[in-house]
Amino acid sequence: PIVGTNDSHYILQSHSVNHDVLLCIQTNTKVDDPNRMRFEDNTYHLKSHEEMVKLFSEIPQAITNTELIAEMCDLNLDFSQARLPEFPVPDGMTSDDYLAQICLERFQKLIHSPTETYKKRLEYELEVIKQTRFAEYFLVVWDIAKFVRKNDIFFTVRGSAAASLVLYCLGVTDVDPMPFSLVFERFLNIERKEMPDIDMDFQDDRRQEVINYCAQRYGREHVAHIITFGTFGARQSVRDAGRALGIPLANVDNVAKMIPEKLNIDLETSLKESDSLNDVYNSDNSVKKLIDTAKELEGVTRHKSLHAAGVVISKEPLDEVVPLEFTSRGDNQGAVMTQYAMDPIAALGLLKMDFLGLVNLTVLADSFKLIESNHGVKLTLDNIPLDDKSTFDLLGRGETVGVFQLESAGMTRHIKELKPNTINDIAAMIALFRPGPMDHIETFINAKHGRKEVTFIHSGLKDILQETYGVIVYQDQVLHIVREFAGYSLGEADIVRKAMGKKVPEIMAEEKDKFMKGALTKGYSNDLAEAVFTLIEPFAGYAFNKAHSVSYALVSYWTAYLKSNYQEEYMAAFMNSYIDKKDRLISAIADCRRMGIDVLPPNINKSDVRFSIENIDNKKSIRFGLAGIKNVGSEALKPMLNSRNAYGEFSSIEDFCKNSDFANLNKKAVESIIMAGGFDDFGDRGALFESSTKIISLGQNEQYLRNSNQTSMFDLLGDSSDSSLTAIELPLINTNDHQKRIWEVEMMGISLSSTNHLSNILSVLNEEIVVMISQLDATQTSKNISVAGQVSTIIDRSTRDGRPFKIVTLEMLDGSLELVVWEDALGKTTSLWEPGRLLTITGLLRDRSGESTINVKTAKELNLKDMLDTNNTPNDEIANQVTNSTSEETTHKNGKSDLSTSNGTSKKKLILHIKESGNISEDQILIDDIKTALLNSLGNDDVGLEIETDSTLIIMDWQPVKVQVTQDLEDELNQILGNYGKVSVQSLMF
Repeated sequence: PIVGTNDSHYILQSHSVNHDVLLCIQTNTKVDDPNRMRFEDNTYHLKSHEEMVKLFSEIPQAITNTELIAEMCDLNLDFSQARLPEFPVPDGMTSDDYLAQICLERFQKLIHSPTETYKKRLEYELEVIKQTRFAEYFLVVWDIAKFVRKNDIFFTVRGSAAASLVLYCLGVTDVDPMPFSLVFERFLNIERKEMPDIDMDFQDDRRQEVINYCAQRYGREHVAHIITFGTFGARQSVRDAGRALGIPLANVDNVAKMIPEKLNIDLETSLKESDSLNDVYNSDNSVKKLIDTAKELEGVTRHKSLHAAGVVISKEPLDEVVPLEFTSRGDNQGAVMTQYAMDPIAALGLLKMDFLGLVNLTVLADSFKLIESNHGVKLTLDNIPLDDKSTFDLLGRGETVGVFQLESAGMTRHIKELKPNTINDIAAMIALFRPGPMDHIETFINAKHGRKEVTFIHSGLKDILQETYGVIVYQDQVLHIVREFAGYSLGEADIVRKAMGKKVPEIMAEEKDKFMKGALTKGYSNDLAEAVFTLIEPFAGYAFNKAHSVSYALVSYWTAYLKSNYQEEYMAAFMNSYIDKKDRLISAIADCRRMGIDVLPPNINKSDVRFSIENIDNKKSIRFGLAGIKNVGSEALKPMLNSRNAYGEFSSIEDFCKNSDFANLNKKAVESIIMAGGFDDFGDRGALFESSTKIISLGQNEQYLRNSNQTSMFDLLGDSSDSSLTAIELPLINTNDHQKRIWEVEMMGISLSSTNHLSNILSVLNEEIVVMISQLDATQTSKNISVAGQVSTIIDRSTRDGRPFKIVTLEMLDGSLELVVWEDALGKTTSLWEPGRLLTITGLLRDRSGESTINVKTAKELNLKDMLDTNNTPNDEIANQVTNSTSEETTHKNGKSDLSTSNGTSKKKLILHIKESGNISEDQILIDDIKTALLNSLGNDDVGLEIETDSTLIIMDWQPVKVQVTQDLEDELNQILGNYGKVSVQSLMF
C-alpha cells in the first residue's frame, strides 16, 4: 500500500529562506551562487493535515494508510527508573549493605578517633543513598577509583562530589569534607531526588585506560561515549550568515566585534546593550538583513562531536535503550557514541559519567617519576604536606606559571596580593575569580590582612561567613544562611538556591515570600529578613560550589608544592605536557630563566624526544626536547635516537648520516632541527641548512646500504678516509646571531642559543615593571603600565598627514611586544630607538585583535643601579653578575661545542672577514695595520674574526680587543682590507 509522508526540513514555510542560508553554510557556498546545491522550492516544511490531504488528493488512501500506521504506534517513555549497571555483591548482601561495609572498614582506617559528628554524618549519608536507591552507582564509582589507584593513574573529582564523606571513605575523593564544612545536600538530597554527578578528572594521557576498563568490566555493548551538539552563538551566526550572504568579510568582522564580550549573550540582548550595534542595525539595511538572518540561526545545531568527557554505562545493552553511531571515521573502527546528548541520557536514568582528561594531573604524574629518578624519593599525593611554607611563599610572590588554576595574569596578581597561607585561601580565590564575585576580591583580601573591618548584619551570619571574611563566596554558605534564618532543611535550601540562580522574576518573588515567612516564624524582624535576603539574592546565582573549589585548590597546591620544592623536575614535566603548545612553552622557559634554571638548546647528541634533565657540574638544567621543534614528530625521532643509543654520540654530520636511522626522518625535519641549533656541533648553521639536501640524501643512501647489506665507499677506504662532510662539502657561510635567533623563534617559539643576559638583567628588576608578555591581561587595557626589554626591530612610518612615528619590536622574556611611538613621544626619545638597546617603557596598553601593544609615552635606557629592587634581592648572584664592571667569560656547553659569551655590556660586534693572500709577509702587514686601527678606537664593543683559507672558514672572537664602533673606524678598516676582506657590524642581542 502507498503511504503519504512529509519530507520536512524546517517547521514553518517562512523558514525556507533561513534554511537556504543554513544549506549554504553547510556546503560552503553563497546564496547567489547559481551552481550550488539548493532545494527546488519552499515546501519542505512540516505540513498541516489539510495540506497533506490536498497534496495527495488524487490518492487519498495514502493519507488513510498514514493515519492507520500512526494509530498503531504505541510509544511509552519511562523516565522514572534508573538503569544503573548491576554491580556484583557478596552472597546474602544487598548493594546498600555492601556499600556500608566498605565505608565502615575504610572509615576506621581514615578517621582516627572519630567524633560523634563524623559517625552521624556517615550514617546520614548512607541512609540518604539508600532512600534514593543509588548504592549501585556509588559501588560502580568505587570500583573505577579502585582500578585507577591500583594502576597509579592520577585523578581527582570535580563538582560537589567532594562534599560526600562516603566518597572519601571509598577513595573516590582525596577531600575529607568535614574540616572544610562541605554540605552533602549540595551533592545529593532526598528532596531533589536527582542522580548526583560524580565527575572525575584523570591524567590526560591515561584517560582511555579507564574507559577501556569500564568496557571490559561491564561489556563493550554497555559502554559508549556521549554525543554533543555545537550550536550557533551570536558571533558565529553573524560570521557564517555574512559569508553565506556574500557580505564582505571586513564588514561582517566589524559587526561581529560590536557584540559584547559576554558568555552566551544572544543578538537580541546585544542590540540592547551595544549602542554601536543598535545604531548600525537601524541605519544600514545590509547589516539589518545580516543580523535578522543570524538571529534565526542562533541556537540551531551547527555540528556534532564527541563530548570531551561524557561516558555512559548501562544495565542493558545500550542499543536497546538509545540510538548509537560510530564517530566521524564512519566505520566500525571509530568510537561508539550515543545519538542522545547528556541531558536526555540523564532523563532516561542511564549512568552518565564525566571522565575528563586533565593535563595538570599528567604533569604531577610525570614529576613524581622524575623526582624518584633524580632524588630517590617516592612521593604520593597523600604524603605531600598541606602546610609547606615555601609553597605558600611561592604563591605570595606571584610565581604561578605552571600552577593549576592560578597562572592567568589577573589571578596571579590577586594571589600575590592575597598571600594565601591555607588551602581555604586558595579555594576561596578560585571561587571568587569569576564575573560577579570578582567585585568582592578586594574586600576579601583587605579583610584577610586587617585593612578592612569584618562586619555582619547579624551575629547569626558570623559562624557562616567568618572563614571568608564576611564575603559570601560559596553556595554552601547560601544554604546555611537560608537554614539559619528561614528554617529550611539543607535539602530544601539547595532547591531554593538552584531556583534563585535562574534569575526568573516570578521565581525570585515566590522564594522571597517563602523566606520572609520562614524568618518571621523563627522570630526575626521583617527588616532583618529583608536585609538578609537582599544579601544572599545576588550570590545565589554566582556563588561557587565549595566542594569543587576545595578539590581544585588541592590540585593547585600540589602543583605549587612541586614547583617550589622540585623546580627542575616539575618544569621539565610541565613543558613535556605542553610540548606542542608554543605559547605555554615560551612562558615556561621564561619562568625557568627567572628561577635560574638553564634551558639548554636542542642538541642531536644530548636531547631526547621530550624535555630532559641534565646534571652539569652539579647543576641541574633542562635540555630542550627534539619533539618541541616545529615539523619534528616523536615517531620520526625514535629510530634515530635508538641508533644514537646503540652506536654512541655522533662525531660529525657524516657520522650522523652514516649511523643514524633515517627510516622516518625527512628533509623538513632535518632542516628544522638544523634551524633550531640541534646540529651546531657539526658546523655553521647556515652552511648545514644549505647542505640539507645532501645530508638527507647521504643518510638515506647509507640507510639503503645497511638494509641491503652492501659495503659503502667509505667502508672500503677504511681509516685512510677522512670522511668529514663538514670540511669537504659545507659552504663557507657564517650565520649571524640575529638569523639564528629568527630561526629559533620560528622553530621553537623562543631563542635559546643566545646568551641569557636579557633574562639575567630583567629578572632582577623592580617587580612593578612587566618583563613577560604573559603578565599582561585584559584588565590592564587602556591603563598605563611599565615594561622592560630589548629593542630588536624598528620600522619608520608616517601618518596620512606626514607625521613620523615608529613601530618597534621589544623583546621580553617570553616573546615580542609591539610598541607604537607616536610623534609626541618620538621627539623626546629619538636617540633611544636602536636595535640592541635595553629600555624601560611606560605607555598605554592597547588590544589589537587579541594582541597586546603599547602606545609609548616615555622611554629611557635601562639603568640597573636604579632599577634593582634593593628591598627584595633573591637574585643577588645574578645582580652582581650583570652589574659587575669587569667582563668575565662564561661558557655554556651545547654538546661538544662551546658557546662563549661575555657578561659585559657590549651592544655591537665588529666582524672582520679576511681572506688569506697566500703570502705570509703581506698577511702579517695587514694584521698589524688592523691592530693599529683597533687600538686607536678602544671601547666596549666586541671584535670577531672570520679568516677564509682555500678550503675552510675559521671563525673566532678576538677576546683581548674591545673597540668603540664608529663609521670612521669602519671606513678605515675597509680601506686597509681592500680586496682582501670586508667589515660588518652586528647588533648584539642579549
